[in-house]
Amino acid sequence: MNEIKKIKIKDIDSFNNHPFLVNEDDSFLELKKSIQDNGLLNPVIVRPKANRYEMISGHRRIKALEQLGYTEVDSIVKELTDDEAIIYMVDSNLQREKILPSEKAFAYKMKLDAMKHQGKKIETSTPEEQKSKTSIQNIANESKDSREQIRRYIRLTYLIPELLQLVDDTVKYENKQFLTMGIKPAVEISYLSKEEQKLLYAEITYDDLTPSHAQAIKIRKLSNQKKLTGDTLEEILTENKGNQNEQIAFNKEKIEEVLPYDLIKRDKRYIEEYIIKALKNYSKTISIERGDDNDINI
Repeated sequence: MNEIKKIKIKDIDSFNNHPFLVNEDDSFLELKKSIQDNGLLNPVIVRPKANRYEMISGHRRIKALEQLGYTEVDSIVKELTDDEAIIYMVDSNLQREKILPSEKAFAYKMKLDAMKHQGKKIETSTPEEQKSKTSIQNIANESKDSREQIRRYIRLTYLIPELLQLVDDTVKYENKQFLTMGIKPAVEISYLSKEEQKLLYAEITYDDLTPSHAQAIKIRKLSNQKKLTGDTLEEILTENKGNQNEQIAFNKEKIEEVLPYDLIKRDKRYIEEYIIKALKNYSKTISIERGDDNDINI
């Protein structure tokens, strides 16, 4: 059983290159309220390091405690190597309910590098990867994400911050009023050089458009051919996307307000036919009122 001891918060350092953000979002405020009402239910995890302590798990709890005026925290002290500490830190934080793609990306990358140092065997797809001693599959075996998903996340670490932010915004903003980019196109873009990525981001902000997966594949192909320019990027970004044709949206409640009651309960095909007939009749009435049939062809 792990012994719990009280440690001064000022003696605990944040984990080096900690990939997980501590945002004061709703879940943080709920945690803070819980600590205020019930005290700290789960001790933080630390390890001794250079006459101080390094936080392994509990960054959000520490921040909440500090804001509430606490100076000490119940802690479990573990003797861990650098690699063990990274793996423990990543695994404990991946249990969060809402994690940004960038957080997963750098967390998985840190864990992969730590496992390489530990010398675990690897299953890979290329000769270069075969030389490595560690495996994304090993991580997948302990994760909710598949090997392919983890590979994609790790590729995101090659994006410039501005493009990575577009990927994070897919999780941050649900109403899609903000410009966002999916993980699959982002993975393709990650193979571009930093200068090419900066050029792409400039075009994205200018056109207010992000590439689809198919467009990102085209962009990567042009990069491989050394043909990627501002003009070719603009041509790709502004082309019509098959899944992004503008659609007309209707308010279901408002439509049902004007439909006959017995029609609302019927199959939607009957509703569609009723609306089309009504629109045709309305269009005919408007045409008569405007006198369209009497217009002179010039």
